[in-house]
Amino acid sequence: MKGIYFINDRININGLSKEESFKLQEQTILPFLQKYKIEVVKLNPHQLYDYYTIPHALLHDLKKHRNYLDCFIQFSPQVMEEFINSYPARWFILKSFFKEIVTMEERKDLPIKFIV
Repeated sequence: MKGIYFINDRININGLSKEESFKLQEQTILPFLQKYKIEVVKLNPHQLYDYYTIPHALLHDLKKHRNYLDCFIQFSPQVMEEFINSYPARWFILKSFFKEIVTMEERKDLPIKFIV
């Protein structure tokens, strides 16, 4: 299975700092990727990280490479909320490149751990 994951590095989740929120997202998503053997796809060879932090950049890369993937993984709906509300048409196009949108917060089979 192939997928892309998104981490919002500009958000505070559950009253945590931005740094703590970033770690929470990362520490929740990475075990999921390993457990379900999801191959993280890097669309842009110049991209520094395996994850995306900018929805517009992700959409640009998806359109450019015309990749259709199995899953888009995010921590919670909150991490994409601003993009979805500001650009609903772009969100619709972005999610059309994936068979499934996986939200960690809604999954009951993965315990959420947080280590500072």
